[in-house]
Amino acid sequence: MDHRDVDAAWAESLRVLGPLTGEDWTVRAGSLTWTCAETAAHIGHDLLAYAGQLAARPANAYLPMDLSVHPTATPAEVLQVVTACAGLLGHTLAAAGPGVRAWHWGPCDPEGFAAMGVAEILLHTHDITRGLSVDWRPPPVLCAAVTGRLFPDAPHGDPVDVLLWCTGRGELDGFPHRESWTWEAALAD
Repeated sequence: MDHRDVDAAWAESLRVLGPLTGEDWTVRAGSLTWTCAETAAHIGHDLLAYAGQLAARPANAYLPMDLSVHPTATPAEVLQVVTACAGLLGHTLAAAGPGVRAWHWGPCDPEGFAAMGVAEILLHTHDITRGLSVDWRPPPVLCAAVTGRLFPDAPHGDPVDVLLWCTGRGELDGFPHRESWTWEAALAD
C-alpha cells in the first residue's frame, strides 16, 4: 500500500461524506461514543500523526503533538482539515523510501503507515455513515489490502465483511464477534 491508496480512500470518503455536511454531525458515529464530527476529526488526527512519524522517523515513541480541531468547526470545515491531513500523509508517503522505519508499537514501514491511514479513513467513514443513517460499504479492493497488511491472520471471505469483523464492526459467519482487537503494523525487522 502507498500514497495512492490513501488518496483513493480519502477521495471515496469525501464522495460519500461531502454531500452530508448539512446533516446533524453531533449524533454518535455508529457504535462509537464519539460524534460524527469528533470521528472525522479523529481521522485527521491519525493521518497527521502517521505523517509526522514518517517525517521525523522516531524509533521508540509517538511525537508529542496533537491535532486540535476547533469545536465550532462545521462538518465541511472538519472535512477540509482531514483533507489537509490526508494530503500531508500522502505526500510524506510518496517521499519516503521503502527502507524508512518509524515507530508504531515497533518499527513500521511506509506501507504499514499507508495501510493504517486507509484503515482509519475507511473504518471511520463507515462509522460516520452509520451515524448519519447512510448505507455505504468501503471499497473491497482497499479493504482486502488493509486486511492483508494489518491483519495477517484474518479469515478468508468478503473483504469488506472481514475488515469490519476484524475491527469489531461486523459479524462473520463461523466466528465470534470481536470485542477487542489490534492490528499489526510494525515489522519484525
